[in-house]
Amino acid sequence: MDIGVIIFPTDKAIQPMDLAKECEDRGFESLWFPEHSHIPTSRETPWGGNPNLGPLPEMYWRTHDQFVALAAAAAVTKKLRLGTGITLVAQRDPIWLAKEVASLDMLSGGRLEFGIGYGWCVEEMRNHGLDYKKRRGILRDNILLMKELWTQDEASYSGGNIEFEKSWAWPKPTQRPHPPIMMGGAAGPKTAAHVAEFCDGWMPLGGLYDFEGGMVHISDACKQVGRDPESLAISMFFAMPPENSDQLKALPDMGCTRAILPLPAEGADVVLPVLDQYASMM
Repeated sequence: MDIGVIIFPTDKAIQPMDLAKECEDRGFESLWFPEHSHIPTSRETPWGGNPNLGPLPEMYWRTHDQFVALAAAAAVTKKLRLGTGITLVAQRDPIWLAKEVASLDMLSGGRLEFGIGYGWCVEEMRNHGLDYKKRRGILRDNILLMKELWTQDEASYSGGNIEFEKSWAWPKPTQRPHPPIMMGGAAGPKTAAHVAEFCDGWMPLGGLYDFEGGMVHISDACKQVGRDPESLAISMFFAMPPENSDQLKALPDMGCTRAILPLPAEGADVVLPVLDQYASMM
């Protein structure tokens, strides 16, 4: 099982270039960055949509731009895979996003993992002109358009939310047909259907969602579209840290091929000892 790490890359934390080099030097497989464009101060939506999680940490509104940070990490590494964990696809213009993904994948030598999700912050979406209730359908159309842009010399798409005329768009991703698309979040029937239709894997949050139930939904959804569930890569997102090593050791038997461990959004003096702890576990 591969081991990666995830951190909120903020202006106060260890910077992406420094962290990326430290991760590669220690043999980690991947480095993942989340994103939020901003967090409205009204705080209408509880953290993650769950009122039991408590106050939202400051790191959520201090993150660097996800793709700029990953590009900086790519520039100082050679083997480390670079993940978006996750990209809020419905909040983004899909034409520009397709170009960002393809550009980063090419410039990194084909090292991008494209983690996607629907998002949870209603007021953040509202500021982007996005209706929270429509986010799933918009994400689907955006991804399907992006796939056309990545794989076709002359791309076009007509869907419920997009009418895109035949166009040229380069660069194309280095990975073929495109970087792996990994769906984050819980997998009920609707999410499972999207995973089966247009994703290459699933990334549930460790200890937060019903993993076994999600796998059942995904297996059923794959069967409905004639897809082998074994074709999907399963990564445990924000997997339990080493003090729960028994849970980590159980992940391969659950079908996970990657564990992504959390790092605090702090300076090098705090982050590097945690990174060393994870490395000793590996």
